[in-house]
Amino acid sequence: MSDNLPTRKPIRLKHHDYSRDGYYFITICTKNKQNLLSNVGTTALGRPHIELTPLGKCVDETIQIANKNNVKIDKYIIMPNHIHMIVILEQSTDDPSTLCVRRSSLQQVVRNIKSYTTKWVGLSVWQHSFHDHIIRDSEAYQKIWNYINENPTTWEDDRYYTQ
Repeated sequence: MSDNLPTRKPIRLKHHDYSRDGYYFITICTKNKQNLLSNVGTTALGRPHIELTPLGKCVDETIQIANKNNVKIDKYIIMPNHIHMIVILEQSTDDPSTLCVRRSSLQQVVRNIKSYTTKWVGLSVWQHSFHDHIIRDSEAYQKIWNYINENPTTWEDDRYYTQ
């Protein structure tokens, strides 16, 4: 083994259980930030409009499938080369019929979305990992919700923007 390999910076919060109840802001990017998922245009009224590609439609369908049991995708946007989502994990319940439902972790939710679309395409179109941010209060939630909602209007200024 080589000792010259760079040490990767941990991207998850140390000692945080990503399968416990919580609100999370997730960004998943395509490999090499390729514009594969959608196109951002404008309507006749000058409003931004997102048109999903066939792969983007597959991603949209996958997000709908992931939105069940103890996982809620509260808000999301499929941009040309990335997805933003607010994921709510609700593991705790008083409903005895859901006691046998397996706890989902944030990593499992993202892995399921990536693997379903990878199988559909036949090869991976995703960057290795994903970005996450734990949403700690309603003010942060509202700010992130607005960011997701407004993302198409600021696409050309977005840090993920590529021509």
